[in-house]
Order: sequence, then structure tokens, then C-alpha cells
Amino acid sequence: MDSFEWNKIAGAVLGTLLFVVAVRIASGMIFEVEPPAKPGYVVQGVETASTGTAAAPAEEQTPDWGTVLPKASVADGKSISARCEQCHDLSKGGPNKIGPGLWAVVGRSRASHPGFDYSSAMKSKGGSWSYDELFKFLKSPGAYIPGTKMSFAGLPKADDRINLVAYLRTDMDSPAPIPPPHPASAAPAQTPANGQAPAAAPNTGAPTTQGPNGTAAVAPGNQPADATSAAGSGNAASGSAGNANGPSGGDSRKDSSVSGSEAHVGNAPAPATGKQPSTPPKKP
Repeated sequence: MDSFEWNKIAGAVLGTLLFVVAVRIASGMIFEVEPPAKPGYVVQGVETASTGTAAAPAEEQTPDWGTVLPKASVADGKSISARCEQCHDLSKGGPNKIGPGLWAVVGRSRASHPGFDYSSAMKSKGGSWSYDELFKFLKSPGAYIPGTKMSFAGLPKADDRINLVAYLRTDMDSPAPIPPPHPASAAPAQTPANGQAPAAAPNTGAPTTQGPNGTAAVAPGNQPADATSAAGSGNAASGSAGNANGPSGGDSRKDSSVSGSEAHVGNAPAPATGKQPSTPPKKP
């Protein structure tokens, strides 16, 4: 076989490869599949990239262990612990598996089980496995302690974690003590039914009354002194008279005030003549 025949074979192979590459590029352009807007299945413990600027979710509040532990189901917690036994041993003196033994883990110092090689992230975390720490860690181990060797997806439901912690506290020679319940918060101040603030305390000073014209009358004993007015005159301010104006006398020598019986109380109309009849002066 001469070189010409070999060139034809090499050209055929190269042309075939080029044809396959071209078909692949063309099919990718024609049958391009867009990614779904919402994933069909969410894997627990795997963080997804956020495209928006939404605020971070509020931190989960830890339960009141003195209240929830006595009500928790230890039996349900034991059934949930079957997931833990795939990587941990829960028996006393049991061997280390993929993870350290969990016998008497409640209250134990973190990364302290003998014979197990903990990750540097777990060692640097420090502290102990308190009720709160177990509750937070079991929700998502990888999110709570980044870099941990534990690949467990976590328990998103708070009730499952509470029941599991209730079982773990019994998985020891003597159950770990239950902390006292948190004291109840003080009751808020009561408010009236109509939602308005309570009325102010009444004034302890001298009482006042209201005159006929809506003006405040002077309390007894506080009447202003008037040298030109007589007792019971229409111009004297009193608790019973409002803006009483008695008729003026027809003579300038007469007193401008009249007796209390003739005074017009309030805004009572004056006599029809508008004047009080006067006596003509006597001739000398």
C-alpha cells in the first residue's frame, strides 16, 4: 500500500471526526435546554447561590429546655437516632466509626472523644455539647461548623431535634439534668377597653363652677373686692351671678349699683324703658 492510500485513510478519519464535532455543536445550538426556574428536588444541607439581595433569614430561637424536654418523646428520638448509627456508635464503650461514639455526648466537651481524629474546624470551635449547641448543630452540621467532617444533611424540623436530644440525654449512665424553665415575663400594664390612656387624677385644689354664660365662676372666698359695690350688687362677681349688669341709675348722684333683688342675673333683659325711674331733685 503506497502513501497515497494512507493519505486517503487519514483524510477519511479526520473528516469523520470533524463531522462528529460539527454535528455536536449544531445539536447543542438547536436543542439548547434552559435551566429550570425552580429545582425539582432540594438537597438538604446544600447551599444554593442567591441571585437577589433578600435579607438573611432570622436566627432560629432555641427552645426552653426546661419546658420542652419533659414533654419530648424519647421513643421518637430513639427511632431518629437510627440515622446517626450509620456513622456513630451509641453504646457505652463502643468503637469509633466514621464519626466518634455518641455515648454520654450531652454536656461533653467538643472534639474530646478519645481515639478519634477530629477536623481542625471542630477543634477550633471549642465549647461543649450543650442542649443549645446540639440543637443548632443537628439542623445543618456543615452550615453551623463549616469544614467539619460530618456530611449529614441535618434535621430541619425542630421537633425531630428536640426528640433526638431528649433521647441522647438518656444515653448515658444517668440522664443529664434538665435546666429549670425560663421565668415567665412580667404581664404588660393593663389598658382601658377603648384603647385610650387612663384619665388624669382629679385636681385637689379649690372646686370651680361654671357661670350661666359658660365662663368659669370664682370659687367662694376668692371674690375680688370692689370699693364701689355693695353686697348683692349686680356688678359683684359671685358664684351665682354670671355677667350680671344691673340697670344704671338715672341720676349721676345715685349709686350705679342696685340691690340684689333688682339685679338682673346673667343676661336677663333690662326694663322696657332702659332706665330706672328717678326722683326729681328737691329745690332748696
